[in-house]
Amino acid sequence: MDLPDSKFNTPLGKPVPRREDAALLTGRGCYTDDIRLPDALHIAFVRADAVGPIQSLDRPEDPADIGADHVFTADDLGETGLLTVNAILPDARPSHFPILAKDRALAVGQPVAAVLAPSRSAAQDASEAVCAEIGDPQGADLFPEFPGNRAMGASWKSGSFDTTAAQAAHVVECAVQHPRLAPSALEPRAVAARYDEDRDGVTVWLSTQTPHRARTELSRILKVPETRIRVVAPDVGGAFGMKASLYPEDVFVVWAALTLRRSVRWTASRSEDFLSGTHGRGARTAGRLAIDADGRFLALEARIDCPLGHWLPTSGAVPAWNAGRMLPGPYDIPVLDIETRAVLSTTAPVGIYRGAGRPEATALMERLVSAAASKAGIDPLKIRQRNLLPPDALPHEGVTGRRLDSGDYPAALRRLSEAAGYADLCETLTQRRTAGEIVGLGVAFYVEPCGQGWESARVRREADGRIVAEVGASSQGHGRETAFAQILADRMAAPMDAIEIRFGDTAVAPKGIGALASRSTPIGGSALALAADQVMARLRDLGDGETIEAEVKYEAEGEAWGYGAYLAVLSIDSDTGVPTLEQLVCVDDAGTIVNPMMVEGQIRGGIAQGIGEALLETLVYAPDGQLLTGSFSDYALPRADDIPPVTIVKTETPSPVNLLGAKGVGEAGTIGAPAAILNAAYDALKDRGVTHLSMPLTSEKLWRALNGLQEQQDD
Repeated sequence: MDLPDSKFNTPLGKPVPRREDAALLTGRGCYTDDIRLPDALHIAFVRADAVGPIQSLDRPEDPADIGADHVFTADDLGETGLLTVNAILPDARPSHFPILAKDRALAVGQPVAAVLAPSRSAAQDASEAVCAEIGDPQGADLFPEFPGNRAMGASWKSGSFDTTAAQAAHVVECAVQHPRLAPSALEPRAVAARYDEDRDGVTVWLSTQTPHRARTELSRILKVPETRIRVVAPDVGGAFGMKASLYPEDVFVVWAALTLRRSVRWTASRSEDFLSGTHGRGARTAGRLAIDADGRFLALEARIDCPLGHWLPTSGAVPAWNAGRMLPGPYDIPVLDIETRAVLSTTAPVGIYRGAGRPEATALMERLVSAAASKAGIDPLKIRQRNLLPPDALPHEGVTGRRLDSGDYPAALRRLSEAAGYADLCETLTQRRTAGEIVGLGVAFYVEPCGQGWESARVRREADGRIVAEVGASSQGHGRETAFAQILADRMAAPMDAIEIRFGDTAVAPKGIGALASRSTPIGGSALALAADQVMARLRDLGDGETIEAEVKYEAEGEAWGYGAYLAVLSIDSDTGVPTLEQLVCVDDAGTIVNPMMVEGQIRGGIAQGIGEALLETLVYAPDGQLLTGSFSDYALPRADDIPPVTIVKTETPSPVNLLGAKGVGEAGTIGAPAAILNAAYDALKDRGVTHLSMPLTSEKLWRALNGLQEQQDD
């Protein structure tokens, strides 16, 4: 047997084409709805059309009368357990988790009954005959488990803001309203459960980011052993955080399969995802920044309010936690007073959405920085350079407990200036304004936590040189199989076509966390690298043709922090208020880069979603709890012509806290782009006395601002 060649030409860091794409582009992918279950019953959920106490539920005595096999309500389910909630904030504990609403409907769209029939259309038709009468919510205690509509939160403080501000040269303040967003993955939620008579269990195909966690939660909630449940995540058509948690609908499908001892399936319609899938963002943030005469940051005060829905997803507390602990971003500010909180509400649940608190923290901090630059008469790039943490100050520990691990923040800002041709660009914009155009330039700098905790991996090198790897991390369409194969090819000096990657199946892959928080490459990739190193060490010792296997549970030494800087140019039509995003330049440092082509794709995808938040997207509820934007006729996703030319500059500062030195990058665009665009809009309108804008920056809002009209209060 030949040992690896020390001169092997590694694919690591090269733009290797995605091995997943051939099947996906030719229709040979397999998503949850593609799973063949010929005898399965299909489910249609009857959903609440109002918020309030359920006064009656009309269903037929014989389901056959409406063309159904079964009609179930909450009374049929018996006692079920609670969904685990990540206790990342004080009071973030498991809440009520109704599979089907029983005494009260806490949100429009909450399932109140389930109708099962031999086909999807038959189930949908039959569901029209089941009706819940919901009373007036006035005076009803809709959250009796949580007196006073319990809030969760945290605060961090060092020094006195008021004392410092009293001695400052300037104090600026601002508020930022983030729209509530629909994650809008191409593939909606879907679950298919096949009953396996031999083991009295189920195989569950689930469009999920977290297959192992889903199995654990199903076991806990339904009170059945994990051995009776196998969860498989086949191809997943996007998730963006929406598929990180288990849903009541998922649990019901598995309950029905186990109870009826029959295969059962459900695929959400787009309207159902709008109504009952987790939403993102929606935070209101406000802050004050005190600076000295030279523009040095002295003190920051920040208040963050995040909405929750009527039940808590597993990571429901994460956006509020991240939004608070990330402050003050990349800057060295000695005095801090930060408070973050989140409150239950009668809406769809709010969970993690690409960025999960990072855009909220960054938009507030960067609005304050740009406001300070304007107040002090200092160039927005210069005031940032003056206050960024220098490379020799890293790692840097802050009062919120974060530890910025590595990087060169000033160098990133210099590269942004060079890539944008900043001096010439500023001169050009001045000339355009003089000619009467309404145009502005916005800058934003961000840091983001990405990659902490543990992940598992198993690597086996066969005697013939083939390599099989199984990893607890999973994929939601972002090329994980390719990236993992590149890592193994590098560590084991093997051709990529000799490497097989397996994940997403609890019967095959070792137990792991999944794809969350930009952690799969830093943590999952490091787990694979460690297992591969152990295999290679044994191979060098043995020097023969034996099959060699290593399994590891890798724990990162800390949390990796990516960072970057964004610049946006935005013009506004003076007659209509229509905004045009003319240019976007970004510099992102993702640590060790496995595949630059896929990194660029992640950045562009994040930017598109960031543009959506900044300019187009918003979910709106009426005062009575009705969702007014429940389809793509009312909810504006960005299209190709909404995306401007984007200049992408990548830098690499390896993180010292994981084996690969990798940092996340999938969320970068959703963090940097909205803050830069918002700053560009304020810059464009700075001579018109505009003091408040809220995202999305629609033509109506900008037209009203241009004409001195008060912006309507956001819902």
